[in-house]
Amino acid sequence: MTGLQTLRVATYNIHKGVQGLGPARRLEIHNLGHAIEQLDVDIVCLQEVRKAHRLGQRHFARWPDMPQADFLRPEGFVAVYRTNAVTRHGEHGNALLSRWPVVGHQHEDISDHGFEQRGLLHVQLSVDQREVHVIVVHLGLLAGSRLRQVRRLFDFVEREVPAHAPLIVAGDFNDWARRLDRPLAQMGLRCHHGLPTPTFPARMPMVQLDRIYARGLRPVSSHTPHGAIWARMSDHLPLTAEFAF
Repeated sequence: MTGLQTLRVATYNIHKGVQGLGPARRLEIHNLGHAIEQLDVDIVCLQEVRKAHRLGQRHFARWPDMPQADFLRPEGFVAVYRTNAVTRHGEHGNALLSRWPVVGHQHEDISDHGFEQRGLLHVQLSVDQREVHVIVVHLGLLAGSRLRQVRRLFDFVEREVPAHAPLIVAGDFNDWARRLDRPLAQMGLRCHHGLPTPTFPARMPMVQLDRIYARGLRPVSSHTPHGAIWARMSDHLPLTAEFAF
C-alpha cells in the first residue's frame, strides 16, 4: 500500500449535455468535457447523462458518436454508466468516472411512482489497494418519494456494502430543506465538510440540491466553482469535496 491520504470527489448534474429552450437550445457536452478535467478530482459522479437520444443526434451536428459517459471520461479514467429512465427518443441515467480501477458495479431501480424513473448506481473501487464503495443517486421531486428512496438506499447499503468499507453517496438529492440529513446520518453518512454550498440554479445559486455524503472517511473541504462558463453549461453547478482516509 502506498501513502495516499485523501480522495477528491465531485458530483455534477449535467442536464443531459444540453441547455436552453426551443431554437435557443445549445449543445454543452464539449464544454462539459473540458470542465470535468478542470475539476481535477479522483471520482466524478454524474446525473442526467445520456446514453443515446435520437432527436439530439439529429438536431446537433456535433453530437458525440458515443455515450456521454464515455465522451466525458478524462484520459486514464474508467467510465461506468447505468440507465435510470427510458424515454421515447432515448435513455439517460447516472454515471461514474474514476481514476481508480473498478472492481464491480450494479444498478438498482428506486422509482417511487410511474411519473419518475429513478435509480442508484453502485460502484466498487480499488483505491490504492483499499476497497471503497461509491453510490450515485438522483432522487425524486416529491418529498415523500425522497424519504422512501432513502429507505431503499438504506436497505441496499445494508445488503451490498460491508460495514467496514468506506462509502460515498453523492448526487442530486433534490432536498431543498436538508430533510434527508437525519435519515442518512442513521446510516453513518455525514455530509461533506463546510457550510451549505448552493448549486442550483447555476446562474444564481440559491439552494444546495447536490451533496456528497461519506462513511468511514473524514471530510476535509468542499468547493463549488463559479463564473459565467460554469453558469451556462448546466442548470446545476458541480460540487467537489475532499476526504481523508
